[in-house]
Amino acid sequence: MADGWIILDKPLTLGSTQGVAAVKRNLRARGLGKCKVGHGGTLDPLATGVLPIAVGEATKLCGRMLDASKTYAFTVAFGAETDTLDLEGAVIGESPVRPARAALDAALGAFTGPIAQVPPAYSALKVDGQRAYDLARAGEDVVLALRNVTIHALRVLETTGRADALESVTLEADVSKGTYIRSLARDLALALGTRGHVTMLRRLKAGPFTLEQAISLDKLNEWGQGAPLENVILPVEAGLVDIPALDLNPEQAGAVRQGRVLSGLPFPDGLWWARCGGKPVALVMLAGGALRVERGFNL
Repeated sequence: MADGWIILDKPLTLGSTQGVAAVKRNLRARGLGKCKVGHGGTLDPLATGVLPIAVGEATKLCGRMLDASKTYAFTVAFGAETDTLDLEGAVIGESPVRPARAALDAALGAFTGPIAQVPPAYSALKVDGQRAYDLARAGEDVVLALRNVTIHALRVLETTGRADALESVTLEADVSKGTYIRSLARDLALALGTRGHVTMLRRLKAGPFTLEQAISLDKLNEWGQGAPLENVILPVEAGLVDIPALDLNPEQAGAVRQGRVLSGLPFPDGLWWARCGGKPVALVMLAGGALRVERGFNL
């Protein structure tokens, strides 16, 4: 059995479910096949980068990973909008306007902080029980509701073209859960008086996980074939480094494992991960000195 995280640097064209399948295949090859596997947030096939894949007990944290903030680098090409808002789609609108760098810099402020955006028609959101992208591919008009998201930071990394007529811009964005980068690119281009679509999208960070912890699909396959690679499976607690740890003694840990409420703990209210001997016991909530189990780990 294995418990922990495999952080895949997802290559182009590979879907998130295919990434999970690749991890399952390599776990079986290593004799570790009898465990649950799930991903901590989908990534478009035309996107690359950090795809956290949970193994065993870490799958209990997948929901938390879905709620985590993400960081992306992405390129917006100006002059054309596609139906998918990326390179995959057909052009549905064009503009001869190429924005100036000064206009771009001035516009970024309106896209930083809480914003509302309409998700792409080609998305995995459900409409009357069906995936929006299935309806869009069938030629149906897909109308998705506005959603509120937060852009924590938006930085220019690179531009192409003249300063008074940009052909493209590459940005880095720190965003809340539920943010669609393709929608952000579309709306930014429209605010600049032109049209645009995403030509490159790379996830640099998902929750506590970064590209520095990620391994390529080739390396994963080498590990599956027996290569003695280190740090392929990160421990369960690697997904908990952004919240404080609470050390329990063996008696307290036993009570928590039985689902009992501990009281009189002199710690601030909030979410903690309880550990005993360095091993995770449970994700817990503290309120008024009382500890309540959110998710228990069987490690």
